Amino acid sequence: MVRLAVVVEGETEGDFVDQVLAPYLLKCDVYSKPTSLRGRISVERLANRIAELFPSFDFVTSLVDFYGFRDKGTRTVDQLEQDIIQGVDGRLRPNWDTRKVIPYVQLHELEGLFFSQVNGFLNVPGANQAAIRQLANIRAQFPSPEEINDNPNTAPSKRILQVLPDYAKRIDGPLVAQSIGLPTIRAQCPRFNSWVTRLESLSA
Repeated sequence: MVRLAVVVEGETEGDFVDQVLAPYLLKCDVYSKPTSLRGRISVERLANRIAELFPSFDFVTSLVDFYGFRDKGTRTVDQLEQDIIQGVDGRLRPNWDTRKVIPYVQLHELEGLFFSQVNGFLNVPGANQAAIRQLANIRAQFPSPEEINDNPNTAPSKRILQVLPDYAKRIDGPLVAQSIGLPTIRAQCPRFNSWVTRLESLSA
């Protein structure tokens, strides 16, 4: 069994790992354990935490939102991931295996994945067919749920709250994801799918 640490941004991401991702990876002989960074997300903090976890796990990855990255500046998600690896390298050099570190930054926000199938929101308090149509209209504006943008007023979580004011991230988020199902999310979100594909192959 491969041991995988997942550095997450907060409780919502941790619940997503525990309730949605981990049960699937366990079938692939990968035991995944989330560990919350809590608070400000930056390249330095991520690199520090990954370096701390490195000796205790076979692999270390991350699940943090591009939306909340405090020091992203003009960097893309790919550039941030490379800078995280370089940050870990500066802390673990010279004797470490870069293949054990798989930084992942979610474009743009975890809640964007939930637009993969908007009927998944039907069990959220206050949801009705009119609300589902509004969410479907938002989804239709983008090639992929991952591309729903990170403007402070139009980030995925903000869009959900505009339609469903009673939506509670910690409670409803994992339930929505479970209702949609990981296969549907992967089919709709190519970047997320590439990350999961890499994780499920770790025991090979």
